[in-house]
Amino acid sequence: MTPGTLVLLHTPHATAGIWGDLPETLRSYGLDVVAPDVQGEDGPRYVARASLIIAATAPSPPLVLAGHGAAGPLLPGVALAQRAAHRKIGGYVFVDADLPRPQAHAHGVPMPPDWPEAPCGYLRTRSARGEHDRAMREARLRGWTVMEQAPPAGVAQALGELIAAL
Repeated sequence: MTPGTLVLLHTPHATAGIWGDLPETLRSYGLDVVAPDVQGEDGPRYVARASLIIAATAPSPPLVLAGHGAAGPLLPGVALAQRAAHRKIGGYVFVDADLPRPQAHAHGVPMPPDWPEAPCGYLRTRSARGEHDRAMREARLRGWTVMEQAPPAGVAQALGELIAAL
């Protein structure tokens, strides 16, 4: 699929700086990329703040939401806020990320009953080798597209290929 806007969401209590040069590299591929900097928040406050920042950028749908680490479980909440604002979600990508768990309610963020309403993919970077093996296996079991790639330039290419495969 071709996203209107790719939204890169960093792990809570970090900064958008964790993405390094990835946003600029993806922009050089012709993608519209938003990387909100949501500092010091998690759970519902992270979702609310990220959603406000995303809205302020006037993103073009469909949105592809990519979450890193602990932002993974928050993607359904961010998607729900975007859908409420009439922005279509075209896909989800989990980058070295935890997966949403309905029973855990993602740190107090409600899970939409129809999640996932769009295709999902999982990208594990070689810098996270050994980490997130369980999440990657679970993504495969769910029938999601799963890729593994080495940083730094390889991640941008793999992410672009993964999004195209959604």
